Amino acid sequence: MSTPARVLVAGASAAGLATAEALRRKGYTGALTLLGDEEHVPYDRPPLSKQVLAGAWQPERSHLRTREVLDALDAEFLLGDAAASLDVANRTVHTESGRALAADAIVLATGVRPRTLPGQEGLTGVHVLRSLDDALALRAELLAARRLLVVGDGVLGAEIAATARGLGVEVVLAGPQAAPLAAQLGPLASGLLAELHNENGVKLRLGAGVDGLTTDAANSGRVTGARLCTGEVLEADLVVVALGAIPCTDWLEDSGLVLGNGVVCDSRCRAADGIYAAGDVARWHHEHLGSLLRLENRTNATEQALAVAANLLGADQPYTPIPYFWTDQFDAKLQIHGVLTADAEVSVVEGDPAARRFVARYARHGKAVGVLGWNMPKQARLHRRQHLGGSR
Repeated sequence: MSTPARVLVAGASAAGLATAEALRRKGYTGALTLLGDEEHVPYDRPPLSKQVLAGAWQPERSHLRTREVLDALDAEFLLGDAAASLDVANRTVHTESGRALAADAIVLATGVRPRTLPGQEGLTGVHVLRSLDDALALRAELLAARRLLVVGDGVLGAEIAATARGLGVEVVLAGPQAAPLAAQLGPLASGLLAELHNENGVKLRLGAGVDGLTTDAANSGRVTGARLCTGEVLEADLVVVALGAIPCTDWLEDSGLVLGNGVVCDSRCRAADGIYAAGDVARWHHEHLGSLLRLENRTNATEQALAVAANLLGADQPYTPIPYFWTDQFDAKLQIHGVLTADAEVSVVEGDPAARRFVARYARHGKAVGVLGWNMPKQARLHRRQHLGGSR
């Protein structure tokens, strides 16, 4: 493929912006358009469940770039208009407002949307947290809430629980796992997280999934809590549903692209000739792992965008990152490198879990697959290089 004269990026969040910036850094001088469904300029999502929700940051601080920097990018930003369909043959995106945006190359970076519970729509007092507007709406109600129920024991649910507890709200965290993030981190680290949440006053109702939400007898439309699959009812005056996310591919269903838990791509992040995907929505063939992989984290959004930009300009390189994400909860800062599994063989290679400063090596069949650092970020990076390779 020759260098495209026009590049359209569907999605104006971290991956979309990083793609555009990488193209310019690499000398691309053609036309650039970024299409975003939100009115906001590109912003960062990791602070939403922490600094923005806590009120430590004003919303503007989460913006990824100033207006001046965005202007200097020499790109057209079409915000507040979602992609509605894709004509692959003519490389044209049709938008909800009726625009038809043609380009020589298109990057799909439309991200994910939160999962919800049946019956959630139409109830007041029930929130999800994906966008900046979600964070501000949840914060507004948190400030007046007495009891918060967080449905979901993954990364986002645990972060929201920690932040809300810091605001003085009574918090219950509910989910089917034995401990927060148990499926991702295994029993050692997730057990320590459970202890940490307990010590800080978060009540854990784990080991049973949520069957549905409850409302008052007058059916006012206001949530009153949730019912577990065991029949137990957890009362709350505010509920956050954090049950993971679904790739935003609905608008691509008639495109002819291969879809399956994301936009399925080859090892170059290419979904079709002249069509690429980046960020949370992309599920690409990872040559080193020998399988399809889709990652929902900030680091991947940037790194995959860099790979896509390079391949758009003719690099023809596979994207083979070592996955990485982090989470902050209370005074714990965790860095996770590689692909951790709950049944991995875990050995502490530095520090002491009892002191809550340690690095653990995860292995399968004797081969290292991941490294976890708990309040030891520098040491975790060093062990990552030693056990997993790479230069990060």
